Amino acid sequence: MPSVKRSQNATLHYHIDDFTDPWRSAGTIVLQHGYARSSLFWQAWVPYLARFYRIVRVELRGHAGAPVDFDPARDSTLANYVGDVLAVLDQLKLESVHYCGESFGGIIGMALAAEHPARVRTLTLVSSPVYQNQKSQDVYAAGFPTREEALRTLGTRRWAERIYGAPDFFPAGTADGLRRWYLEQIAQTDPEVLCGLYGLLRHANATALLPRIAAPVLGLYPTAGLLTGNAQETLLRAGIRDLRMIHLPAASHAIMTLYPATCAIHLLHFAAEHDGIACREQ
Repeated sequence: MPSVKRSQNATLHYHIDDFTDPWRSAGTIVLQHGYARSSLFWQAWVPYLARFYRIVRVELRGHAGAPVDFDPARDSTLANYVGDVLAVLDQLKLESVHYCGESFGGIIGMALAAEHPARVRTLTLVSSPVYQNQKSQDVYAAGFPTREEALRTLGTRRWAERIYGAPDFFPAGTADGLRRWYLEQIAQTDPEVLCGLYGLLRHANATALLPRIAAPVLGLYPTAGLLTGNAQETLLRAGIRDLRMIHLPAASHAIMTLYPATCAIHLLHFAAEHDGIACREQ
């Protein structure tokens, strides 16, 4: 697996999926997953995207078995997460990309687009909150005073079973195999990494970043959800100058997993529209 070691900082893993024609100069889409997930959560998107764009799937530092060679409590800052993406782009010599972030990955994208506008051609947000509302903080604490206490007491697997294994996290009829796979993937991340990142998320608020985003933005959101809703969407619409919002028929935060084809096709054509290309076989 390709990686880049940031000087006096974390080792970052990433994956490249590229089925574009070698004689064409294809653009790049960066896919950044959210809290507690991994680049494997994008796997079902890849077939729809990688024929026309080179895909770079970046792992959040310390997630999914990546080395924890940083201090999660001290080094889990938004500046570091943005710097992680930039380090991967620099290693791959990518000046400008289409960036797609899911949940916290979208918050990274908001900051990246606001602070480094030349690096972001378009920005796609998938179930990305602007801030952590109190209801989501309470639910993800899993019955404990804080999420950190829950993670340290239960461990990642048992905490994930309480949150993502809850009957209402996925809609009725969701395959049992998908539910088990989801939990198995989340269980791989060290609880201290998740505690450190949540220390950032508890206080993070991207509202001030939104007016500074010059790139066209596509929002892919559930019709209702624990982390996102009318209040958050009002902030997005008021703050982002060029926003296209699409709702998927779900009350679950996990639309990237429930609707991979729909989401990927929206992203593909959004990127292609701004590149002036047709995503079809000649």
